[in-house]
Amino acid sequence: QVQLVESGGGLVQAGGSLRLSCAASQRTFSSDAMGWFRQAPGKEREFVAAISWSGAGIKYGDSVKGRFTISRGNAKNTMFLQMNSLKPEDTAVYYCVSGRSMLVVTTRGEYWGQGTQVTVSS
Repeated sequence: QVQLVESGGGLVQAGGSLRLSCAASQRTFSSDAMGWFRQAPGKEREFVAAISWSGAGIKYGDSVKGRFTISRGNAKNTMFLQMNSLKPEDTAVYYCVSGRSMLVVTTRGEYWGQGTQVTVSS
């Protein structure tokens, strides 16, 4: 069972930046790709970004393109989400996910972290 631990959430003013981190307990064939989802109160869960094991494959949700950057750490079981130009509508709980493919992590994920709160004040 892969465990994912997120960190880096917090409170920031609109226009500011935050960097989220996610560390996976181990690598398995079913957890090669990693990504982020978010869920705001009263809204459906939304895909944010995903990255393949090699880092060559990257996808973003439309609402974050050009503002967020996903990357892998030197230790491949770590992942980061650099969030710039934050807006109040980015306020949500952000979840780290992993899965066997980019298709899986951009749609449903196989393993989920507990989530970290990001709050953007106006």
